[in-house]
Amino acid sequence: MFAGQLASCVSALAEDKSKPAPGSSQSHRTSKPTQSLPSAHVDIDTEHIFGFSMGSDIGNPGDIEVEFENVGAFGKHSGTYAAWANLNQVKYTVSDNFRIAPGFSLSGQHIKGVPGLANHRDIAFSGAALELRYKLVDRTVAPFGLTLHAQPGWSRIDDGSGMHIAQYGGEFAALFDSELIKDRLFAAFNVWYATGGTREMATNLWRHDSEMQLQTAISYVLTPDLVLGLGVRYARAYDGGALNRYVGDAVFAGPTFSYTISKEVGISGTWQMQVAGNAVGDGRSLNLEQFERHQALLRINLHF
Repeated sequence: MFAGQLASCVSALAEDKSKPAPGSSQSHRTSKPTQSLPSAHVDIDTEHIFGFSMGSDIGNPGDIEVEFENVGAFGKHSGTYAAWANLNQVKYTVSDNFRIAPGFSLSGQHIKGVPGLANHRDIAFSGAALELRYKLVDRTVAPFGLTLHAQPGWSRIDDGSGMHIAQYGGEFAALFDSELIKDRLFAAFNVWYATGGTREMATNLWRHDSEMQLQTAISYVLTPDLVLGLGVRYARAYDGGALNRYVGDAVFAGPTFSYTISKEVGISGTWQMQVAGNAVGDGRSLNLEQFERHQALLRINLHF
């Protein structure tokens, strides 16, 4: 009922707007010229212009996109720590409001001399996931966009430690974005919740954990093909699948970019540093127990 009322309010507001709605949003595709940018302007798809944060755009009905997402995590209090998580997806936009994206993941670690973690160096197939997105509010006819995200998944390798596991869980998010200055300045705000149950194969013991993140980012269209910005994330980790027992938090910040190589190929990413954090029972200024000192992202998107 709430979703229907929200959509009705947005539709009523859209009818009062004097300016026409922008053209359809499509990742890294050309669109009609606007008055704000040169005729070579590429219509901005907001999904990947905010680094780790996500925009509300999902493409046009019938769009097919292949995405390679790579996340790197680096640095603990001591020793050598580097972890890589890769998600490969095929995205298909079913309708104006709904998209589905099955995918599989790989992971790799280089861990040596880190207290609490076994020395490990390997790359392996790590699991599979199914992403579902539903656009509840269209930013082209409303002051903001809102897309709901759900991604159930299964993992056989722990991305952080490289341990063999059997993990079942999912992540859920509300993705808001808005065009602050027409064709130039965009902002996003995300609320993320992840939960899962994990069985360690070596001990056959189960554990449950969860995480909540608040994310915000702002991005500026520097040229028709290049978008630069800044992203900030606040993450809280919990022992228990329903945000039961707080164990630590962290704040990350860093620059973001999105670059259109051609109509068919785009890249985007960010490098963020932990600027504040605390682990329960640890008086040090950063939380390098549940999180890392640096986290980086690089995506490659192919459009068909």
